[in-house]
Amino acid sequence: MNFLELANKRYSVRNYNQTPVPREKIARCIEAARLAPSACNSQPWKFIVVDEPGLKTDAASATFGGILDVNHFAFKAPVLILIVSQRQKLLAKIGSVVKRKNFSLMDIGIAAEHFCLQAAEEGLGTCILGWFNEKKVKKMLDIPKNIRLELIISAGLSADEKIPDKIRKSPEEITSYNKYL
Repeated sequence: MNFLELANKRYSVRNYNQTPVPREKIARCIEAARLAPSACNSQPWKFIVVDEPGLKTDAASATFGGILDVNHFAFKAPVLILIVSQRQKLLAKIGSVVKRKNFSLMDIGIAAEHFCLQAAEEGLGTCILGWFNEKKVKKMLDIPKNIRLELIISAGLSADEKIPDKIRKSPEEITSYNKYL
């Protein structure tokens, strides 16, 4: 399929069937993420795959609660992929401070989307989660206190047969040339 078809196929799945996902498919998704570009080639990411059912359920329980009760669908996803940030190269870190932009988070976002696009190619659905109890997840998975858990990606086969229509702004609303309009 061409890239625009793949981009259209990738959407945030919130209804999974509970069929186990072969680790080979997850490995190809991680390979796609590993190939993502990063500032100064820092590659500031590490992926933790949680596919053991009991542990996955415990981790899923940390993706909702508190003020907003969201992400219940994480229980149905057969796999959760956690992305933790790793140390940036010195030049990227200096650049982040000078430009007041967190290049590491941008890099992790790019890697996460590479993962999700490969998952769509593999016939898997994904959803990138930013709402979770970081402290709880870190404790249950022995992630050191000084390491940040940035994102969780739920993955599995979508229980929905049809890809939902995308509601997006028109190209004219989001594009200008040569100046801000």
